[in-house]
Amino acid sequence: MTENQTTPDPGEPGSSADRPGGLVPTGDGAEFVAGRSRKGMFGVRGTGDTSGYGGLRLPAYVPAPAERPYGGWFDEVADSLFLALRERGVPAESVLQVSVDRGEITFYVAREHLLEICRSLRDDAALRFEMCASVSGVDYGPEVPQRLHSVYHLLSMTYRRRVRLEVALEVDDPHLPSVVEVYPTADYQERETYDMFGIVYDGHPALTRILMPDDWDGHPQRKDYPLGGIPVEYKGAEIPPPDQRRAYS
Repeated sequence: MTENQTTPDPGEPGSSADRPGGLVPTGDGAEFVAGRSRKGMFGVRGTGDTSGYGGLRLPAYVPAPAERPYGGWFDEVADSLFLALRERGVPAESVLQVSVDRGEITFYVAREHLLEICRSLRDDAALRFEMCASVSGVDYGPEVPQRLHSVYHLLSMTYRRRVRLEVALEVDDPHLPSVVEVYPTADYQERETYDMFGIVYDGHPALTRILMPDDWDGHPQRKDYPLGGIPVEYKGAEIPPPDQRRAYS
């Protein structure tokens, strides 16, 4: 904490008072697999890349489950959320994990309770996350279990706070409830995530493609989607996939 700072940073001593017992996630304790090591860009090998990206090496990174105190206002929001869920009869097990990373708190939640969790975050007087600012998708690749993630950024204009919700899905069962009935701003964002990642938002009023043509085959931002040659309109030429392009060294 800096000299003029009045509120400790998340995780620093004194950042949170003691918390009442029972207001903690009670999932099975298994960490979410949400990352993989990377070498180079786009998984391309042996192309004579001269950009420098071919030497990129990134280790797998997964934010660990956080422990109390989370720090700052994170504990207040977590306590209020679990109390609101208890009042609605939603089991505490619906929150599978809480992570605090880079100054942001994420609640990993079970898809079957997603709508009630969103309603609690929106309607509870101590929470008031009135706006869904973003819905996006992530695909961590075929080798990662529950590779598809649907991510929600919620904004409280009342308290000037932001939280993330995240739902992990298997690629063979990429279904979860649409939150449009709770957050109408999610309408086009869910359509884009469906279009690019193939995550199916059940109950969406019109879940159709929004970027690709209606008859497009596949979902372009999945990791196993082919990089593909792109037909161009002159001289019958075709741009080959990056792993088949000519090397310059």
